[in-house]
Amino acid sequence: MSKSSLSTSLVLGVSLLGLAFTAQAGSAKNGYDKQKVVYHINDIHSATGALRNVKNHLNAVGDENIELIVVTHSSGAFALVDGSMGKKGKDGKVYNFNDTIAGLANRGVKFQICANTIRGKKIDKNKVNSYAEIIPSGVAHVAHLQQQGYLYVKP
Repeated sequence: MSKSSLSTSLVLGVSLLGLAFTAQAGSAKNGYDKQKVVYHINDIHSATGALRNVKNHLNAVGDENIELIVVTHSSGAFALVDGSMGKKGKDGKVYNFNDTIAGLANRGVKFQICANTIRGKKIDKNKVNSYAEIIPSGVAHVAHLQQQGYLYVKP
């Protein structure tokens, strides 16, 4: 076998290995790979935009190609409190977090709220959105998820 044939075979072999790895990892819509992502929301004023980012992220990658968790604490936790409303949109309507949370949860998004914030902000546990899981510490959980391979997004 000549050197150029050997080089071509080697390049072809490496390319095929790359294709096999990509097929194993799985490709999502629009050429993105499957993803594990944690969104970190700690400010109620950015929650509306953050949840819009979550929806756009799902639309780009495809619901079946992503594990997405939204972790809230500080004032951002109020997005997961029933009855909380966001800013008025361009259409003049007030943003309803409950409807958005339900829609995203039905698409597979998991929502988590910090127990420290619930205590500190005196949030009634009975008013925590039914789609939300109470976790001991929002910031510690974000770090934990990153250790588990979740990519961090802070809108």
